[in-house]
Amino acid sequence: MLRFLGISFSVFLVLLTYVIYDYCHLQKTLPDRQKLQIILANQSEDIAGQRGQIQRFADEITALKSKLVALNDFEKKIRIIANIEKTADQESLFGVGGSIPDDLDTKVPLTEKHNSLIREMHEQTKQIDLASTMQKKGFESLFNFLQEQRDILSSTPAIRPLKGWVTSGFGYRISPFTGLREFHKGLDLATRMGTPIIVTADGIVSFIGIKGLLGRVISIDHGHGIITQYGHIEKTLKKVGDAVKRGEIIAHVGVTGRSTGPHVHYEVLLNGIPVNPEKYILN
Repeated sequence: MLRFLGISFSVFLVLLTYVIYDYCHLQKTLPDRQKLQIILANQSEDIAGQRGQIQRFADEITALKSKLVALNDFEKKIRIIANIEKTADQESLFGVGGSIPDDLDTKVPLTEKHNSLIREMHEQTKQIDLASTMQKKGFESLFNFLQEQRDILSSTPAIRPLKGWVTSGFGYRISPFTGLREFHKGLDLATRMGTPIIVTADGIVSFIGIKGLLGRVISIDHGHGIITQYGHIEKTLKKVGDAVKRGEIIAHVGVTGRSTGPHVHYEVLLNGIPVNPEKYILN
């Protein structure tokens, strides 16, 4: 019995020593565990915040894609209004045969991984970059076309060279000098001596001088095969080579050449052929 009690007491002492050692060890490591728990909690919050930022970024990608599609639709409307077709070499917004990518699914819980969402974001970022390049090309071609159209319009005669009375129109008439039937190549506008003459479209002064029965003439080259001439003028205010803008005064009315009174003989020539100036008067 004594031997058994001695053995039991020895085992009890060993167990008690182990328990006391383990308790002391736990007391020492407890602060470290608490620190680790705090670090893990902070990291979990950071991860959740990062995943939230990923979702917001995905939403921004979807919004940007929608804006690009809206811009493309706006370009299409402008082209329809202006009757401008895309050329065969112009690709669609998302490439040849490319369709609009589906919206990103941002409803993935913050506690789950976002690997698939990140992959889709990378892919759609590439597609949006391609779409923005295509849209830029589309607007550039549209701008260049409209710029060219504006240049053509600004260089096309569209107003009267002065306010006056039409004394002779374009076409066949009885000459006031010979009494014979002759072809009149322009439009005669009678007014007071010295009345300012304005240029009817943008262009470059190409000629100033005497042209037979028209007397002193100033000619404006508007490009695109269009030239306007103003005859019987008294005084010119420009010189050859000057650039002029529609509505700018270029000369004064006179009676030079063969004239029955102060007026301007106004001609419009298209590729060297006289055409009816009244078709180019909108005011």
